[in-house]
Amino acid sequence: MPEHHTLKGSEGQIAYAVWPHQDPARVVILAHGYGEHIGRYEHVAAALGARGAVVAGPDHLGHGRSDGERVLVADYEHVIDDLHAVVGAVAADHPGLPVVLVGHSMGGLIAARYAQRHGDGLAALVLSGPVLGSWTQATDLLALDEIPDVPLDPGTLSRDPDVGAAYAADELV
Repeated sequence: MPEHHTLKGSEGQIAYAVWPHQDPARVVILAHGYGEHIGRYEHVAAALGARGAVVAGPDHLGHGRSDGERVLVADYEHVIDDLHAVVGAVAADHPGLPVVLVGHSMGGLIAARYAQRHGDGLAALVLSGPVLGSWTQATDLLALDEIPDVPLDPGTLSRDPDVGAAYAADELV
């Protein structure tokens, strides 16, 4: 089970989770995707923890338990600043350990930009399906008068229909 923390972010409180490890060999920071929250990565944290990592990650601005208008990211630089604060807090609790950043989907975009700004502090960068370049699903939403409550089709998230059902039922999504 993760420990839950908050810190003062660029535009309010940022919630983050830490999955502790008794004797970690590395720190792994997770950057989640659009409309998600860090709690959806429990299975990833468990797999990484089994391989010697203390794992942590924020609910990005406007996502999950963090402050901000829901799923509206007006300035990704603020999200990068918030992520850097989380990395700093977790790394300070584990001095000398290498830091690995893993970003999925929108989190891949965030992780790539983080590496541009703060890459000298990373031992490794992992991008999973990063949103880089043009992403018409997101830009199409901008043309709407109001972003729908479920802006992504949950059926497209996985070949496993239970993944989409869990996403649709998750109150923090």
